[in-house]
Amino acid sequence: MSPLLSPDDDALAGEYVLGVLPLADRIRAERRITADPAFAAAVAGWENRLSPLNADYPDVPAPDLLPVIEARLFPTPPPARRRWFAPLAGALTAAALALAVLALLPVPPAPAPALIASLASAGQTLTFAARVDPDAGTLTLTRTGGDGPGAGQDYQLWVIGTEGVPAPLGLIRQAQDTRPAPGLAAGQVLAVSLEPLGGSPTGLPTGPVLVTGVITEG
Repeated sequence: MSPLLSPDDDALAGEYVLGVLPLADRIRAERRITADPAFAAAVAGWENRLSPLNADYPDVPAPDLLPVIEARLFPTPPPARRRWFAPLAGALTAAALALAVLALLPVPPAPAPALIASLASAGQTLTFAARVDPDAGTLTLTRTGGDGPGAGQDYQLWVIGTEGVPAPLGLIRQAQDTRPAPGLAAGQVLAVSLEPLGGSPTGLPTGPVLVTGVITEG
């Protein structure tokens, strides 16, 4: 024992070498070793005296504990089980989304039914077939019997509504044509009159009304 140390300090040096000090006392002892030469010499003396004991214990490599520590800190999640219905579930989800999108889209209105009329008159060979497309607002008129008008004359088409007043729809100079005719509806009457070349000068039929037909749903 160094004459500069007390018995308690010498015992502390021995406990340090044996490794039996609590952590806080061991830290203080390590600091004292660097600052107190007498205490450092006591520690070295204890190490020399106890070193023969190490001969009874062969060196054993320290175990590699890093993988164990990492496994505990960062466990690997178990592999996800692939279920047989996973593809089906995805397809059903996609189908449900598609149906939801379709449900949000505006539903187009149903097309209006076509309207037709057969224009004829007793004792008259002249006949016409009319077909109305309400969505397009057009009228297709086809001469199905009789001849065209004579020289210096024109056939003129009229529509007569519930008020009974004829409204002109244009001249008929071809065996078939399609013309704009918005607003035509079932229950109205189509009529063809014989007019001077160029049509009625008054906006109303001036010649004889040759054939008529009621517009009905086709």
